[in-house]
Amino acid sequence: MLIGEVSQRSGVSVRMLRHYDRIGLMSPSGRTSTGYRRYEPDDLRRLFRVESLRTLGLSLEQVGRALDDPDFD
Repeated sequence: MLIGEVSQRSGVSVRMLRHYDRIGLMSPSGRTSTGYRRYEPDDLRRLFRVESLRTLGLSLEQVGRALDDPDFD
């Protein structure tokens, strides 16, 4: 799934998805041959976890720490 479709389905703007990628919070699994971001189901699961934690009031830094914690689930 490409970034535009992820944005449309999730309600997260393309700009925010690029920001998440830039800061290492949520990166796409790969790129197409032309360089477009390509997202897989695991990427989408992570995105929904990010957004869920954000709605609880966590900062992006806190979200990143929580998701990188092996005991978090």
